[in-house]
Amino acid sequence: MSYQVLARKYRPRNFETLVGQEHVVRALTHALHSGRLHHAYLFTGTRGVGKTTLSRILAKSLNCVGPDGNGGITATPCGVCEACTAIDAGRFVDYIEMDAASNRGVDEMAQLLEQAVYAPSNARFKVYMIDEVHMLTNHAFNSMLKTLEEPPEHVKFILATTDPQKIPVTVLSRCLQFNLKQMPPGHIIGHLENILGQEGITFEHPALRLLATGAHGSMRDALSLTDQAIAYAAGAVTLDAVQGMLGALDQSYLIRLLDALAAQDGADLLAVADEMATRSLSYNGALQDLGTLLHRIALAQTVPTAVPEDLPEYADIVRLAAAFDAEEVQLYYQIAVHGRNELGLAPDEYAGFSMTLLRMLAFRPGVGGAEGQAATASPAVSRQAAMASARAAAGAPPARAAANVQANHASVVPPSVVAGAAAMAAAAAAPAPAPAISQPVAAPAPMSAAPSAPPPAAPAAAMPAVAAPAPSAAPISTARAAINAALEAARAASRPGGRPAASAPAAAPANAPAGPSSPPSVSAASTAPAPSAPAAAYAPPAPAPQAPSAAYTPPAASMQAKAPQRPAPWEDMPPAADMGGTAVLEAPARQAVQPQQAAADDDLPPWVTEFSDDSAMPAQGAPHPYAPAAAAPQAAPADDPHAIAMPVRAAPAPAKAPYAYVITPVAELGWDGNWPTVAAALPLRGTAQQLAMQSELVNCGFEGNATVFTIRVPIETWRTPGNLEKLTAALSERFDRPVRVDSELGAVWYTASAEAQAYREACQRAAEETVANDPFVNSMIRELDAWVVPGSVVPPQTSAAAAA
Repeated sequence: MSYQVLARKYRPRNFETLVGQEHVVRALTHALHSGRLHHAYLFTGTRGVGKTTLSRILAKSLNCVGPDGNGGITATPCGVCEACTAIDAGRFVDYIEMDAASNRGVDEMAQLLEQAVYAPSNARFKVYMIDEVHMLTNHAFNSMLKTLEEPPEHVKFILATTDPQKIPVTVLSRCLQFNLKQMPPGHIIGHLENILGQEGITFEHPALRLLATGAHGSMRDALSLTDQAIAYAAGAVTLDAVQGMLGALDQSYLIRLLDALAAQDGADLLAVADEMATRSLSYNGALQDLGTLLHRIALAQTVPTAVPEDLPEYADIVRLAAAFDAEEVQLYYQIAVHGRNELGLAPDEYAGFSMTLLRMLAFRPGVGGAEGQAATASPAVSRQAAMASARAAAGAPPARAAANVQANHASVVPPSVVAGAAAMAAAAAAPAPAPAISQPVAAPAPMSAAPSAPPPAAPAAAMPAVAAPAPSAAPISTARAAINAALEAARAASRPGGRPAASAPAAAPANAPAGPSSPPSVSAASTAPAPSAPAAAYAPPAPAPQAPSAAYTPPAASMQAKAPQRPAPWEDMPPAADMGGTAVLEAPARQAVQPQQAAADDDLPPWVTEFSDDSAMPAQGAPHPYAPAAAAPQAAPADDPHAIAMPVRAAPAPAKAPYAYVITPVAELGWDGNWPTVAAALPLRGTAQQLAMQSELVNCGFEGNATVFTIRVPIETWRTPGNLEKLTAALSERFDRPVRVDSELGAVWYTASAEAQAYREACQRAAEETVANDPFVNSMIRELDAWVVPGSVVPPQTSAAAAA
């Protein structure tokens, strides 16, 4: 007799010998005992978990007649009757097993359903077992729906599949579905021990555990591997034989790797990796087994009873569990898992494996630095000390201690405010006429005091103490130093009179009482204590008279005598505690904006110039339609301390062209001669549109029937033949006659682009003047201490052509 493999020889014959599927056995046993039998069953699960075996046992339970031939439906088939023996032998007429992978069409399914209507020949039920049912076509599934839903009373369907997601839901809803689980390693080991005992073959328990691990939850795979191990070892199933057959990694390599990690020995780590390379072992499998070993070590640290004691490396697992901290084991496990995923991205498997080991050696929980020293937290440094040390490292002058004034709300000052303040500081640094000295006013409240000194009887100095830089400050970037320098210039510009603190006039007596509306004194943290003797307060000078062409509307001259001086916007900061090195600024308090002299624009390049009727002289002398009506800025009343002067832009002066631009109508074309209007309306795109928008008309003449446009272009790359051809075609279509375009290179002033820029700036000025003169906005500023964010006023989106 030929040899029968273990998987077929020891196939379970009844529910009692079935291994690992107790939940399915329980449900089917109860159904058979109670007689509540469904007409269709669906068994799902991976390969080798018992789907076909369950189908045969269920078919025997349905058709078993007992040893005496008088039995009925039972959960314990006898195994000796004609039906049981024929089903076990695979020759029972009324038990039909069909492979859906080879009979997947609608014709095969129609043939099966035609035979289903006939009664069984010598059985109680006709059972159809369709294996790998997910391989059927959609037409085949649809053809069996009606029979599957209402089959004849003598027909039972058993469907089996490894991929239930591919089965239509219409079929799933007509079946009783059972999900078969993968076999746990313990169940496989027990079943293998039973079979090898019956076969009389000696074995080693570690070898069986390795076989169970290699089966990956499939009992048939485990039995097939056992057959292979018996043949490989010539009878005895030993650990060495199984390792050699499976190509499994010897656990001693992994133990040596972990010992080298515990000793922080990088040379030993690489020596083990090189030894594995000489034996051509799989690095992917090595990382997988290393993760399994680290998992067992973590179990030994937390739940020691969860580690099987029959493991050959059990003693090493217990020893390593005591050698490593729990955090180290978790970190090494994560590195091993990620390193396995990154093997395909490495230059080669050896490099990926060795880098994973070196990563384990380099990273340890709570340890930083190349020398492995524990990272220590740096002591907390106050914000003022950090800023002072940063300025000292950057070479910037030390800043005075900022006063902590409580503002009505916190916000970050926009960058435009800082930039505007820096520009004001630059303008204030220019020589100016000496201002007239006014009567000394009440000195403000003290702005800084020594933290440890007792409160002095006289008020502290109005001039703040200079913060000494920390000697051990780290250097800062050039960008940070530039920002600090801009803030210092803005602070200097915010002082009364817009002059630096070093040039302040003579001080008032030290015992001058503080004003009733002065802000409260709040001490600012500093690295150097303030002097104990009170210094003299200074009297702010009156502002210098402003020219009528200033860019901003000046406030009344008496406001500084009536309203107390408030700190600049960037001085309204929260307390310095727990701020680190981050500057958090608050909304600026209301203050009169110092007028600023408009910068000369003689050196402006031609591409930023403007084109308006201030410089163009049309022959008709008509006003330009884009020019908005000039609104006179309203100055704040001199007797209103709550009023604020809104910044109003002065009309920008046009570029100084070397010649006057005259718009000359062309009667032959019926055209008014306005080239910017025509260029902006041409249907062009890309560089051809740039050529039209950035060009200036020099002359418009006639040569025969053709109209010649001579234009001046500022950039050579726009004068390509292709762009000139597109412009010529657009002009010919516009004037409905032949056109030729000649071009020359030179500076331009009167272009469509400059016209559009002038229109946008006029709209922006009109919008800002509207906001500045709005009664509701002014009431919000006076009553609620509101302020308009610079740069937030945006005009409506309208085009110049629409406005014309």
